[in-house]
Amino acid sequence: MVSVKIASRSPLGSDSRGAIDAPKSGTHPRRTPGPLAPRRVPARARWFAYTAGSVKPLRPTMKSFMSTLCVLIGAALTMAAVPARAQPTAAAQACPALLQQNFKRLQDEKPQPLCQYAGKVLLVVNTASYCGYTKQYEGLEALHAKYAARGLVVMGFPSNDFNQEASDTAKIAEVCFSTYGVKFPMFAPSKVTGREANPLFAGLAQATGKPPKWNFHKYVVDRQGQPVAAFASKVEPGDAGLVASIEKALAQK
Repeated sequence: MVSVKIASRSPLGSDSRGAIDAPKSGTHPRRTPGPLAPRRVPARARWFAYTAGSVKPLRPTMKSFMSTLCVLIGAALTMAAVPARAQPTAAAQACPALLQQNFKRLQDEKPQPLCQYAGKVLLVVNTASYCGYTKQYEGLEALHAKYAARGLVVMGFPSNDFNQEASDTAKIAEVCFSTYGVKFPMFAPSKVTGREANPLFAGLAQATGKPPKWNFHKYVVDRQGQPVAAFASKVEPGDAGLVASIEKALAQK
């Protein structure tokens, strides 16, 4: 008889982790290396992976970015505006409306805030270098020297409104500072009459009803910034009425 050997097939099939070798005497069965079977992932881990993968990070759009930026800028401006509003209000209370303006200084055209004279008595004069009243510079300087310690400030505003002022500021400065020894504040030339009058003279004319009709018109302004008197050009700085008006304003606190 011919004996036929039939090879037995592992019940695990070809996708098993490995075949089992025939046991040798005194040993345990040994698995031979084979293809790895897929690992089973716990249900909880699979759910977490799915959930994490399904959540997409929010990407900022240009619209949302601009909205946020506008909110931040608005908040910053609001915070900055609070003290900014408070400061002008306090300054306005300390400085009369008539003096809330700047004029260039004659000698160097450096802007000068008139608020620096708040609380002083002012004698405001429109001046000219080639006028019959130009010699009044001496009397104006005498008033300044006599009453400055008590709070008087004489202020000169050169003007060519009556065609008697130099066109060169250096020449104007030479006349008032060198010729007449003026030490009170002098400002750059400007208009003092009509629609083009500078704001100070426009306010003085409106308050008193007396705009300058010639050079060396004079206004007395009290410590509160209110015009209290106006004097024509022919009134000399040493005139008793002018001096009395100045002393009365100086006596008021």
